[in-house]
Amino acid sequence: MNARKTLQVTLAFVGLLVGAGFATGQEVVQYFISFGTWGLAGAVVSGLLMIAAGAVIIQIGSYFMADEHRAVFRSVSHPVASKFLDISVTLTLFAMGFVMLAGAGSTLEQQFGLPAWIGSAIMVVIVMLTGLLNVNKVTNIISAVTPLIFVAVIVVFVYTMMQLPVDFGSVSELAVQADSPVTPWWLSGINYTCMALMLGVSMSLVIGGNTTNPRVAGWGGVLGGVVYTILLLMNAVALLVNYESVEGSDIPMLQLFETIHPVAALCMVFVTFIMIYNTCISMFYALGRRLSVNHRNRYVPVFLGTCVVGYFISLIGFGTLMSYVYPAIGYVGMIMVIVMLVWWFRSRKKIEGEESRRDRMRALLTMKESDDKDFPEGHEKRLEDTAEQSTADNETITGAIDKEVVSSLSKKNGKNGNTDSSGTSASSSKDSH
Repeated sequence: MNARKTLQVTLAFVGLLVGAGFATGQEVVQYFISFGTWGLAGAVVSGLLMIAAGAVIIQIGSYFMADEHRAVFRSVSHPVASKFLDISVTLTLFAMGFVMLAGAGSTLEQQFGLPAWIGSAIMVVIVMLTGLLNVNKVTNIISAVTPLIFVAVIVVFVYTMMQLPVDFGSVSELAVQADSPVTPWWLSGINYTCMALMLGVSMSLVIGGNTTNPRVAGWGGVLGGVVYTILLLMNAVALLVNYESVEGSDIPMLQLFETIHPVAALCMVFVTFIMIYNTCISMFYALGRRLSVNHRNRYVPVFLGTCVVGYFISLIGFGTLMSYVYPAIGYVGMIMVIVMLVWWFRSRKKIEGEESRRDRMRALLTMKESDDKDFPEGHEKRLEDTAEQSTADNETITGAIDKEVVSSLSKKNGKNGNTDSSGTSASSSKDSH
């Protein structure tokens, strides 16, 4: 096991899942708090499913060395189901985009009293301008804000613990008066997780595809699911205990920070707005690229057009859109999760076999790249044969593992101070034999 790589997968997965909806707290209220104390049990169910399904999806991504979702869907499901899932993911991108635009309007309206349409307009203009620039660099910078959500959740949880004891009975009676888009509580928890996975499946597969070891990818998904579950439970407890203060709010987390201190609320406005922006640009950019996949020169008008349409739909309102859009995405997500889980269960032996092949390739490439070890022609043939048997493209998997091996040897020899007479690291690739 590579602990460093496992941690990278874990953090990437958690960062992907803890999106703007988690930051607003509205999802948590509708899907969990609206069931009172039973909502906490729903959060546990949601977390357990996230641990299992998240690990499976990321491991499948590693198994196929995925760089996009369509090829994986075609490999794990019937062509009709594959097409359905592809279309559903595309629609999910658009739906989540306009829901987040509505969320931006609600955030500024709640904190500064601006009409919601102005806040949404500000967001859509920023998104449209960014989409015409190098969006990857911008979103990489913005993604650095994600850890602040972790801090925010921890802060409100600690604050909540300081308010105990509370009468959970009376708080629960008040909370159950809130609308629940999905019932009963256990189905609500399942729907929520499937909605989140539907949103993140494309990137989760890519995260797995950047991990050559399926075992490491799987454990990264497990640990990511555990961290996500802990954050979800902390958020749910905080919102339930303080429900009297956040009742009726479109952005409950912002309202909760307002009860702590006005300055804290201002900080939370910034964090929430940035997280919403991060989700919006990711959704609309990916949608624009997907819709113009066969005509790249049409990306700009397609991207700008979807942003404009998304803006007008967002005027319906954040809470209303979430009540209808999220459950629909969640039910489709259930189909996707079932497909992934069934395929994984049936293919466990294949995945284990692929793990063994890649371990063998890693050992052979380590021998090949080490200056102090021989690498006879028989080993070269064995490496080629093993790569040929791999599920992934043989050049892709060989290149990916070789890059990891060279990096590992460079770090090892660098620590040991092993350099040759010209000052070059001893881990440099050897001449071909």
